Amino acid sequence: MPRHDPAQHRPDPGAAAPGLATAEEVRESPEFAALQRRFRRFIFPMAGAFLAWYALYVLLAALAPDFMAQRVGGSTITVGLLLGLGQFVSTFAITMVYRSWADKRFDPEASALRERIEGVA
Repeated sequence: MPRHDPAQHRPDPGAAAPGLATAEEVRESPEFAALQRRFRRFIFPMAGAFLAWYALYVLLAALAPDFMAQRVGGSTITVGLLLGLGQFVSTFAITMVYRSWADKRFDPEASALRERIEGVA
């Protein structure tokens, strides 16, 4: 008498439920490619601008210490301190800009693609 093998009745984890797309189908879709392009067109310039700003700060600190040591308004605050604080401010600003962009332009389309795989989110 043949033995019952429960592995024979398990669904394929890579297979989509009826009416739904597989992850591979979505990954190869033009919608997914457009979403990737949109993400890269936003992220790469933003990251490049931030890295250039950071490199400028480091170069000024290394090559122009007299400029960085200039006092602002006769107080104990220096140009270097203000530029250093500007690094934190720009990081938070970039985060807020990204979050707003993602909420409006990226997440709705990413959610629609996820729903094609999983069904109702």
